[in-house]
Amino acid sequence: MKVAETDIAGVKLVEPKVFGDDRGSFFESWREDAMARAGIGGPWVQDNHSLSVRNVLRGIHYQISQTQGKLVRVVRGAVYDVAVDLRRSSPTFGRWIGHELSARNRLMLWVPPGFGHAFLTLSDEAECLYKCTDYYAAEHERTIVWNDPVLAIDWPLGDDTEPLLSAKDVGGARLCDAELYP
Repeated sequence: MKVAETDIAGVKLVEPKVFGDDRGSFFESWREDAMARAGIGGPWVQDNHSLSVRNVLRGIHYQISQTQGKLVRVVRGAVYDVAVDLRRSSPTFGRWIGHELSARNRLMLWVPPGFGHAFLTLSDEAECLYKCTDYYAAEHERTIVWNDPVLAIDWPLGDDTEPLLSAKDVGGARLCDAELYP
């Protein structure tokens, strides 16, 4: 596996080594020793699997307690995956990083605890799998609105295309009003 640092310390892009021939392909999507050397790891306590249609935007989600690290990958379709630094004490507070993850490119994004996570579905349908370092806890979940003007995330939406949002995502807080990490 190749693990690359991104422009935000702690967020990492993982590219597995793929073995392929005329029958298909094989790759290790998780290998504890290699990931531990790269600073990515659990213990993992929950695996999530989501299915979304084109232009669904999920996030920006995080848990203020029981913070979750997430290792995200796409097994069908493609998404634009985003990590947002929500740690007030961080030199990169309020910065975001985005990458296309797809079944074709097999890239994975490590979103460490202390970050918000969101994605936009780019294909007709996309299935995302992500491992989490802590359990989902609704009472600790927070949401920042996807189009916060301070964050100014450059979502790859077409002209005049509005994302499909849940009620929770429509009602997300602005960064300036959100409960954040120290």
